[in-house]
Amino acid sequence: MKLEIKKCLFDINTSIDSIFEYLDGERNFFEYQRNKLLRRGIEREIEIIGEAMNRILRIDPNFIIENSRQIIDTRNWVIHGYDKVDDVIIWGIISNHLPKLKKEVEGYLRTE
Repeated sequence: MKLEIKKCLFDINTSIDSIFEYLDGERNFFEYQRNKLLRRGIEREIEIIGEAMNRILRIDPNFIIENSRQIIDTRNWVIHGYDKVDDVIIWGIISNHLPKLKKEVEGYLRTE
C-alpha cells in the first residue's frame, strides 16, 4: 500500500475516533441536536473523512472501501449544502456507518 493511502486511512480512523470522543461515549441524538458546537465539530470530521477518501481514490481508483462514493458525496453535501444538512442523516451515519467504516479502515491499517 502506498504511503499516501496509508496516511489517508490513518486520517479517516482519527476522525472517526474524534467523533466518538466528541460524543463522550454517549450516543444521545437530542444532545447532538441541541449542541451546535458538537454538530459543527462532527460535520468537520465528516468532511475530513470524505476528503481523505477522495484522495485515496485519486491515488488508486481501484482501492476498495465499501460506500466510498457515498462517503465522498456526503463530504460534498456537508460542505456545499451546509444549509441543508439534516441532523437525522448525520446521526444515521454516526450510528450505522462509522462503526463499519472504522473496522474496514483498521483492517487495512493492520495488514500493512
